[in-house]
Amino acid sequence: MEEETAETPEEQLAKQHRKEKKDAQAKIQSMKNAIPKTDKKRRKQLTEEIAKIETDLNQKHDEELRQLKSTTNTEVEALNGVERMKIADGDEQEEGKQPRVTKAQKRRDKKAAEEKERESRIAEAEVQNLQGVRHQEALKLAQKLAQRRLQIKEISSDGHCMYRAIEDQLVKRAEPGSITSVEELRSSTAERMRGNADDFLPFLTNPNTGDMYTTDEFDKYCSDVEHTAAWGGQLELRALTQVLQLPVEVIQADSATIKIGEEFDREPITLVYVAFTCIMFVRDTGCLR
Repeated sequence: MEEETAETPEEQLAKQHRKEKKDAQAKIQSMKNAIPKTDKKRRKQLTEEIAKIETDLNQKHDEELRQLKSTTNTEVEALNGVERMKIADGDEQEEGKQPRVTKAQKRRDKKAAEEKERESRIAEAEVQNLQGVRHQEALKLAQKLAQRRLQIKEISSDGHCMYRAIEDQLVKRAEPGSITSVEELRSSTAERMRGNADDFLPFLTNPNTGDMYTTDEFDKYCSDVEHTAAWGGQLELRALTQVLQLPVEVIQADSATIKIGEEFDREPITLVYVAFTCIMFVRDTGCLR
């Protein structure tokens, strides 16, 4: 019978945290289902309760990870000394008595070692994420969004994410004749920038020289906007607000919300900027089931 590989404390804690997060999401979903959508007052209170549940759980996980890391560092120093003694003693007793290992056993051992290493990497990644800047950023964003009864819908970070986020919201609005594909959004953005170069060119500089883009460099920039997966930014958003005649707001964790195209008196497209990840969009939590 193949012997099971024992889990490390880090793996056990990571598994426990995943279960607690899953249980918390189930509880939150049950709370949402229990309140009618028409009860706006209770819905608002629920949003605050959900934010508190998520924040408390994240803080609990942070503390447990810190305690485990502190305990593990102390135990490792002691265990290293014991292991060295065991190895030295074992070498003397087992010298010349090494059993023959079959190829099948080697394969099983290799598979078990690879699985254990994979679990360790997952556990370590969770530790780094909970202790890192990205986790703190996520907590701040969660609080801001909860106040506005909004929730993030993630968009894959493939360079097209800003355009995909806008595309998704435009599709849901279903306005006749509106632009609804990433390709159309990119093409229209590039066309707007080319036709109004004076509004955009002064804000583009060569990263190597610091000089303002030449006409050829600007043409190349616009071509990349239209034909490649070049990431979009404030200039592209400005061009899009003019094309769509819609305002756009970008929520950030550590800065005030950026508002572009405020001259258009319509419901804005709302995006969330997550550092080192992507631009994503948000939706009203009242739409969730």
